[in-house]
Amino acid sequence: MSSSVRFGLNRFDARSPQKYAASVARGEALGFDYAFIPSSPLLIQDPYVCLSLAAMQTDRIRLGPLLENPIVRHPAVIAGSMATLERLAPGRGFLGLGVGDTAVRTVGLPPAKVATLERATNTIVRLLDGESMNPEDPSGHRLRHPARPEVWICAGGPRTLRMAGRVADGVFIRCGTHRANLENALENIRGGAIDAGRDPDSVKIGAIFHTVLSEDTQEVASIGRSAAAGYYEYTPVLLERTGQTWDGPDVEELKKKIWQDFHHTPDLMAAGKLVDFLPDACVDDFSLHGSPGDIVNQLQRVLNIYPFDIVVTHPMSAPSNRSVHEVNQAFAETIASEVIPAFR
Repeated sequence: MSSSVRFGLNRFDARSPQKYAASVARGEALGFDYAFIPSSPLLIQDPYVCLSLAAMQTDRIRLGPLLENPIVRHPAVIAGSMATLERLAPGRGFLGLGVGDTAVRTVGLPPAKVATLERATNTIVRLLDGESMNPEDPSGHRLRHPARPEVWICAGGPRTLRMAGRVADGVFIRCGTHRANLENALENIRGGAIDAGRDPDSVKIGAIFHTVLSEDTQEVASIGRSAAAGYYEYTPVLLERTGQTWDGPDVEELKKKIWQDFHHTPDLMAAGKLVDFLPDACVDDFSLHGSPGDIVNQLQRVLNIYPFDIVVTHPMSAPSNRSVHEVNQAFAETIASEVIPAFR
């Protein structure tokens, strides 16, 4: 079992910068190592304002957007904001980049292409390092307040994983828990690093696991299937690699019955019932699930083989009469008290 894995959470209370800062301070006290915040302009208040206030109310926890994207924000804007955060909390800034998905779709734009994300990442890294924005013009414009946090990319598909291995300090894998998908992801990251002349062992690796914290078997089955469908809709090969097949209606037709996508729809139970044709194995292959003890055992099996640097348990919950913020706070407290201690 890995003894050095660090834990992050991407679901703090983002109703206001003040509430976000207070919930991150609670997260730090609970033992989380990373506090992330989604960057989605129409859905969440400004992430950099929230992160800055959180930085002023904490001492240890590392802070950053997960995910930021180069479609809604220009790379130079991202670099300027991240350098400011890093100066405010030296050694604690963290930039997680991705193609955008929900954040860009809600403003009517398509996610970034892999080549676009690669160019943006290179530009951001150059600016954070104090270099010229244009690599062909060393005397060109540069950031006047450079400061260098770690720059990670979150990836699921093979082209994005390989690109991330070429250019990022670290890579978050989002592909579920099945060994074939994890091995393929790691092979692509290492291959990308080797292609770029980098030491593949220098690229840090994290994992984001969709987590159904429930002992209700019906909730686990439905929400776990919704998690599997969410992976399939963006990267169908992930399901195929597990040996399972999609023997139901076209996923694009099913998505018309839910909000946005299978990972972000408010009613994960209803979404899961739409894909009840998926086999039970999909629940195991694409989520951590069950009681805290079940989740510890599932995570231990993964970490015994792949000692990830960072693990993010992403909550997936059934509809409740409690607010989403109360549900997420209860999730954080349970993970902190009953899961994290098993890895310390």
